Amino acid sequence: MTDRLIDVVGGVSPDHSTPLEDYAIIGDTHTVALVSRSGSIDWLCLPRFDSDACFAKLLGTEDNGFWKIAPLDCDATSSRRYLEDTLVLETEYTTASGRVRVTDFMPIRSHQASIVRIVTGISGNVSMGCELVLRFGYGWIVPWIRREGDHLHGFAGPDSICLSTPVELEGKNFRTIGQFEVKEGEEVPFILSWQESSYARRCGVTVDEQLQGTTDWWKKWSERCTYRGGHREALIRSLITLKALTYAPSGGIVAAATTSLPEALGGGRNWDYRYCWLRDASFTLLAFLQCGYTREASKWRDWLMRAVAGQPGQIQIMYGPAGERRLTEIELEWLTGYENSKPVRIGNAASAQVQLDVFGEVGAVLHHARELAMKPDEIEWDLQVALVSHVEEHWRDADDGIWEVRSAPRHFVHSKIMAWVALDRAIKSAVEFGLPAPLERWQSIRDQIRGDILSNGVNHERGSLKRSYDSNELDASLLLAGSYGFLERSDPLFIGTVNAIKEDLMSGGFLLRYRTDDAGGADGLTGNEGAFLACSFWLVEAQAEVGEIEEAKELFDRLVALSNDVGLLSEEFDTKGGRLVGNFPQAFSHVGLVNATIALERAMAQRDS
Repeated sequence: MTDRLIDVVGGVSPDHSTPLEDYAIIGDTHTVALVSRSGSIDWLCLPRFDSDACFAKLLGTEDNGFWKIAPLDCDATSSRRYLEDTLVLETEYTTASGRVRVTDFMPIRSHQASIVRIVTGISGNVSMGCELVLRFGYGWIVPWIRREGDHLHGFAGPDSICLSTPVELEGKNFRTIGQFEVKEGEEVPFILSWQESSYARRCGVTVDEQLQGTTDWWKKWSERCTYRGGHREALIRSLITLKALTYAPSGGIVAAATTSLPEALGGGRNWDYRYCWLRDASFTLLAFLQCGYTREASKWRDWLMRAVAGQPGQIQIMYGPAGERRLTEIELEWLTGYENSKPVRIGNAASAQVQLDVFGEVGAVLHHARELAMKPDEIEWDLQVALVSHVEEHWRDADDGIWEVRSAPRHFVHSKIMAWVALDRAIKSAVEFGLPAPLERWQSIRDQIRGDILSNGVNHERGSLKRSYDSNELDASLLLAGSYGFLERSDPLFIGTVNAIKEDLMSGGFLLRYRTDDAGGADGLTGNEGAFLACSFWLVEAQAEVGEIEEAKELFDRLVALSNDVGLLSEEFDTKGGRLVGNFPQAFSHVGLVNATIALERAMAQRDS
């Protein structure tokens, strides 16, 4: 048996990372794992999204941890799919001697976190390999390994992992490796379970029952979707991905499953996205609500109430999955980064930034939830009133903006618009639902904000909104002025803004957030970045809103085509390299797809009526 089994079963060399397009995810609504097309799990944080990773090869080398199960035949070909409307992944391998299927899933969490991998013989006789490099602490900690019958235990500090399988395994060079054969009709299970090391060791699950239970759970969840229009398959896959990024115990929704996947290969724009942004979660809840998922909206509202409890001035733009506030940013120097993109960061210093737009986004989704028959809650309304009071006092302040630039605060136009939204939605809720409010004062302040934006935030020469009061640059977030109702869709200023953004921010057929350059600029960051996919979906919505339906459809189809073979999108698209970049999978991209699908369907229905 080779000491480097991964070389036999198709591993990649340490200096070349697997393309993001080659990854699928499995998850249990507490955390997710990234599984490559070649059968390697290269990223896994247990027991939740932001815990110390057990596998961190994605951000370094093989020695940082992975788990691979694949044919020994280097010429094997593969195809994969999710079982319909589920997060159960099936990968089929065809070799010269036969075919096998590997089924990967994470049982919906009950008592412990587990990954189940089932190898099933379809035809012939296929030689398979298994290699496990178990690490904790993002590849830093090599655990102590001991064997008990068919169970292999690894533990270090508070973490304990148990691998259960009938396959004979052996340890070599701090790796666990094994070979086995699978004939037609045979089934070989592998179960990897996590638990706290201080607890009594308990391994394994009932594989067939867990597979059926997990499949049924996801199918029942998907059946709750009320959307019946076009592109439903892509929409359902995006909704499932968003649900997988939801931390079930709290209802918090993380922005992405990963940290430090670069926005430009080799660059330094590498951030930890395994946290709950109020903005991202508000967009996600809007998508859930439009598709009938009111339970998720209710859970998120409860999470919000807990997370932001306290003085409105202390509200953060993001929190941990359970509502944690302290998200200290540090760099992990021992990790080389994806495609040698350093630094690798955990934690996010942007949690301390001031971003006025979150007040509007939270207010908008709370109002929309009431419109969709979620009964108004007295404590929730008290919270919204407190947030509006804070906006009353601070809407004139400069802030750090939606894109979390690390430069001096500015008067961003999008931030001012969202301050207007915070007042506008609170006024609408008070009127529509009979909630107590100082309406005259709120209406006066709303009008003041609007007047200030139209006086200072317009480029009159181009007939468009501009990025900030002190600059004529453009920003893709200005596209939201129409969908939030700040500007009527027929307003020449909104149409001019859409046209100006198309002229200035398109790159390779997709939209940038704003212009950057390799030397760094006004955002306080260095290096370029890819086209931001959520912004391109916003453009689809905006084009549909102004009647450019055919253009919107064409852009939408190109965006959907960027999804990998199992329907997943990252944060950005590198138009020069023709590949996905940024953290993966990205909630903002998938929520953009859902909301753009609904907006496009609505616009086509109105046109044809």
